[in-house]
Amino acid sequence: MKYLLDDSEMPTHWYNVVADLPTPPPPPLHPGTHQPVGPDDLSGLFPPELIAQEVTAERFVEIPRAVREVYRLWRPSPLFRARRLEAKLATPARIYYKYEGVSPAGSHKTNTSVPQAYYNSINGITRLTTETGAGQWGTALAFACSLFGMHCDVWQVGASFDSKPARRTLMETFGATVFRSPTRDTESGRAFPEGHPGSLGIAISEAVEVAAQQDDVKYALGSVLNHVLLHQTVIGEEALLQLAKAGESGADLVIGCAGGGSNLAGLTFPFVREKLAGKQNPRLIAVEPAACPTLTRGEYRYDFGDTAGLTPLMKMYTLGHDFVPSAIHAGGLRYHGMAPLVSHLVHEGHIAAVALHQNECFAAAIEFARTEGIVPAPESSHAIALARQEALACAESGEDKVIVVGLSGHGMLELGAYESYLAGGLADEALSEEALTAALAGVPQL
Repeated sequence: MKYLLDDSEMPTHWYNVVADLPTPPPPPLHPGTHQPVGPDDLSGLFPPELIAQEVTAERFVEIPRAVREVYRLWRPSPLFRARRLEAKLATPARIYYKYEGVSPAGSHKTNTSVPQAYYNSINGITRLTTETGAGQWGTALAFACSLFGMHCDVWQVGASFDSKPARRTLMETFGATVFRSPTRDTESGRAFPEGHPGSLGIAISEAVEVAAQQDDVKYALGSVLNHVLLHQTVIGEEALLQLAKAGESGADLVIGCAGGGSNLAGLTFPFVREKLAGKQNPRLIAVEPAACPTLTRGEYRYDFGDTAGLTPLMKMYTLGHDFVPSAIHAGGLRYHGMAPLVSHLVHEGHIAAVALHQNECFAAAIEFARTEGIVPAPESSHAIALARQEALACAESGEDKVIVVGLSGHGMLELGAYESYLAGGLADEALSEEALTAALAGVPQL
């Protein structure tokens, strides 16, 4: 039921999918000149090592020893065979889930927060700013900063700040200062009325604005950018080794939830490599909320990563940087855009995308908890729900497919969301065509 790796089998390198892609992804553009962004354009926000990783063409990037030593607190993470769920669904499919909830922050986010904090610390940075939705990323960065002697300021999306006080407490326990976004303290925040529910785009604007004003402060991002996705590939690299230990020659389906794209990329990119090399032929599927359907209903265009337009323009699937999603409980999936690399792979046909409503996802999460004993994060429930659909299809067809699911984190600090579901208080809100058209109207015309 459980497939483990020795410490000696933990990956020593991150994998850069760009090196193997038949078509290179479009470059980010400067918001003023619309020319490709260079290292100098990013130096105000990131240390040189992360900038180098953002643009590298190398296939593998070595993980620093100091980072690997911290990784050993929870890595390699386990791969489980969901035998009880398989029995409940009466499916011949073999369902495996790669569990990232064993990290100190309870999610996959520490895979990138630790190297980001490390690289900033060796460059003399004493403070990092960031945004967070449900709080997984803010928690992960607060933890990493505490290890490397830095302070962490977190702008948390207002809707999540209000509904998830335990997350705020955990961030503060690790030493962070947490602000409800939008605040009155930044120009970006003052553009919105008090009590506004906020969005990740607004929170990013506030964190970037503060970081750009002080030399000893840098910004850290929990998803979207190439170097963040790079760090997450330890997930998929381990999963490949563990599937072999389970006696599998590969996977037929690899499914991950998608908000900004880092969890999905971390799991799927090593499988993309194997697929491009002709060694495996899995279907790779991103699952997003119907209330924030970036990949399934957004447009593949250059857009800002934040609401105020302070970031470079990135070619990505977007709902428009002015888009404010409804306050669904999967706060980590409430982002208007998608990682440019993930977007490129979807656009090129390497990854497919599906959108699901939150009630179906919570129903699948409850079933998972009652069979496998883990309460999934609301974000992860999206991947579980689609895996359930696929496993039931196998029950009808008789196919014994190998399904790999990314369980990106646990939901023990999201029990308020489960309480709402169990009480029948969750609404399935689909994005209307009118709202989508209005949000896309603000996307720059290049």
